[in-house]
Amino acid sequence: MRILSWNVNGIRAVEKRGFSQWLRDESPDMLCVQETKARPEQLVAELKAPVNKRGKPYHSYWASAQKAGYSGVAIYSLREPLEVKPLGEAAFDGEGRVLQAFYKDFVLISAYFPNSQDAGARLPYKLAFCGAIMKYCKKLVRQGKHFVLCGDYNIAHTPIDLARPRENEGNAGYLPEERAWMSAFTAAGFADTFRHFHPGEPNHYSWWSYRMSARERNVGWRIDYHCVDAGFLPKVKRSVIRNDVEGSDHCPVELELALGKS
Repeated sequence: MRILSWNVNGIRAVEKRGFSQWLRDESPDMLCVQETKARPEQLVAELKAPVNKRGKPYHSYWASAQKAGYSGVAIYSLREPLEVKPLGEAAFDGEGRVLQAFYKDFVLISAYFPNSQDAGARLPYKLAFCGAIMKYCKKLVRQGKHFVLCGDYNIAHTPIDLARPRENEGNAGYLPEERAWMSAFTAAGFADTFRHFHPGEPNHYSWWSYRMSARERNVGWRIDYHCVDAGFLPKVKRSVIRNDVEGSDHCPVELELALGKS
């Protein structure tokens, strides 16, 4: 089973760059999307009901922000979930931050973590969100459920997760409080799957600024993740960054599970 996750930075914008055809060609079992910046009724049919390369339709689910053109997450799945719901906390659901799909094997969570912004203007909100996610993931494990937490965490965890760590000390996404939360999250038994397979390897990034030809020079940040609970880690066969895919300032990240295809 292949699960992709991609911050598209506007699904209507990325559609103009071939998103529907890319999804059809790629044909993952599931795709989590972040920063959709749209409500379903604003989308063309190809975005609401795409098909894979064999003509099998995707089920699509959306959590949109109350504010127009802002935030938002979605899930495309060839397998129909047992249930789909947001996080269940109004402060975060109002910004379309989380959508989760429940399956027999695991819970798939598409999450768009807040940006802490310049001078940490939204750091308290960001840390509250991080705390809610940690609490919820622990609850799932206590209930005997496995999870895959996909998305844009807006956190570069360690110095090897961004090209210019010294220059970015004190900048949003690399604040000590954000990095400390990520350390606590992984210490709680939740695995960063990419680092599981690529420990200590630098120069792997999933986001690049549009300025200064950053992507061409690979001056980026690794802020997009697939994290799983420790009990589910043996099912993870591969975790890669798909920097060959363009269309957004982020690239997709991909997870392969030993669960069979949808």
